[in-house]
Amino acid sequence: MFDRDKWQEIFNTISKNKLRTFLTGFSVAWGIFMLIVLLGSGTGLQNGVKNTFRDTATNSIWVFSGQTSIPYKGMKSGRFIQFDNSDYELVSERLPGVVESSGRFYLFSNTVSYKDESGSFGIRTVHPGHQFIEKTLTIKGRFINETDVKEYRKVASIGTLVKEALFKDEEAIGKYVEVNGVPFKVVGIFEDEGGENEQEVLYLPISTAQKIYQGGDDINMFMVSLDEDAGIEESQAMVEQITQKMAEIHNFDPEDERAIRFWNNIEGFLQFQNLFDGIRMFIWIIGIMTIIAGIVGISNIMMIVVKERTKEIGVRKALGATPMSIISLVIMESVLITSVSGYIGMVLGVGLVELVSNFVPPDSEFFQNPEVNFQVAITATLILIAAGTLAGLIPARKAASIKPIVALRDE
Repeated sequence: MFDRDKWQEIFNTISKNKLRTFLTGFSVAWGIFMLIVLLGSGTGLQNGVKNTFRDTATNSIWVFSGQTSIPYKGMKSGRFIQFDNSDYELVSERLPGVVESSGRFYLFSNTVSYKDESGSFGIRTVHPGHQFIEKTLTIKGRFINETDVKEYRKVASIGTLVKEALFKDEEAIGKYVEVNGVPFKVVGIFEDEGGENEQEVLYLPISTAQKIYQGGDDINMFMVSLDEDAGIEESQAMVEQITQKMAEIHNFDPEDERAIRFWNNIEGFLQFQNLFDGIRMFIWIIGIMTIIAGIVGISNIMMIVVKERTKEIGVRKALGATPMSIISLVIMESVLITSVSGYIGMVLGVGLVELVSNFVPPDSEFFQNPEVNFQVAITATLILIAAGTLAGLIPARKAASIKPIVALRDE
């Protein structure tokens, strides 16, 4: 493999046919370049989709009350469905498969103040399980707990941007903020992967909000999470269970899709995953087909090289050269052209992907952080080596089969 004379001969042959070698290598480089760019772009699109799920557990299902659209058991359509605490308790405590859960009671006035500072922030009244479904990370103090809900405590967990706006450099834990004129004690400060909007929020115990703001036992929506490895079938089974239970309690047709509405994060996320798996497979097929086209070109060129050197090969065999030495010479030249040109294409492809990545905004919704991982680079390298070997194999076998007496008569 490291025979100096062979390599000198290979480089001498390449130097005599520079244009032909360049054009042949370019087809391989272009194939690898396109494969890398397409894979990087596919990763960027996939990261963008994942970004839309960044602040919500992908194993969660959200349930919203709606309005009936189908008459049922003598009742007209157009009835509003109103959830209450008993609906939430039934789903969270009695349905198998529920891991975490939380309800929400909406507050439509959201003025929050502390001393002379005030602002309009999002108010969410929730159960303790909400922190796991919304990926809320408490960085100081604590989140809402079960005791807060049971004892109707007036406590609040505030986002980092709320803390900065109201308290500046002052310590917030233990202080009181007024929410629509009612004081709530700050017990925790949190961050959220959803970005700034999700950190301009205050979380209150849902039971306290229902009592203070005259909500009775109404709940506007609730959410549940399943096991992390739950698939589409499990999520659809849970949706069916919830639909049947709510239909029995609120007397609406289970087939009425407007009576209650679902946001199935499990189904949505896995569908996107399957979509991008298909796109990635398609990209590999396109890239490999492009590489194959280049490999065919190299194989044809090597056939021409063998034809041009027929007499030389005959002399070699007449002087005792073995078929394997002839085969190795042709394959080495093929692998060299394929590997070098392919490596150049790969480097240029990675470079372009990295360049584009620097200009993509980090908060882009649909395209984010395009990249090519190390495993892909290794796979592409192995493909190049295998392709180069295959490209030279047929011409090499043809060269090895040449009979010296025939080759010496070749004109």
